[in-house]
Parts: sequence; structure tokens; C-alpha cells
Amino acid sequence: MHRSQVDTLDPRRPHWALAVEAPSRDWIAAPGCRPHARFLVDGISMAPSRERFEVFDSRADCLTWIMAHRRELSEHMPGAKLHPVPLADWLLGLA
Repeated sequence: MHRSQVDTLDPRRPHWALAVEAPSRDWIAAPGCRPHARFLVDGISMAPSRERFEVFDSRADCLTWIMAHRRELSEHMPGAKLHPVPLADWLLGLA
């Protein structure tokens, strides 16, 4: 999903996304970033993104997707901690 499409989501149900925090300044997965910069994960490139991201119906669906793609995620984002977040909270800066 592209960030510009967020308003097409049904606001009556929760949506989940996979978030990642940069472990260090100028992190290899996001050159030029500051430490602890927040990103969502693009499911196509398996890399941090502020524009494209995967949307899940539940936390469990997000965790299942993480487990299915854990090798690719760790290769593209070394040293990062991945965690499912409610998309609305992340967009508001609460998660």
C-alpha cells in the first residue's frame, strides 16, 4: 500500500503494519538517517520506507508475515528490531 492510499482503509476496523527503528545513525538500510528514525516496512523491497508498506488485518497476521519473511528482512535491515504496530498509532507518532 502507498501512504497516499491510507484514506481508503475502513476506519471502523484496526489495521496493522510492520514498523522498524533505525539502530544507528546512517544505518545501512536507510543511509543518512538519524538514530532511532521510524519507518514502516515495504513488503516488496523488504526495506524501510516512509511511503510504501504492508497492511495487515491483525497483529497475528503481521507476526505470521514476519516469520515467513524473516530471512529477507534480516538481510535487508541488519540489526533492526521489527514490531507490529497499529497503523493509526504509528501514523500519529504514538507507536
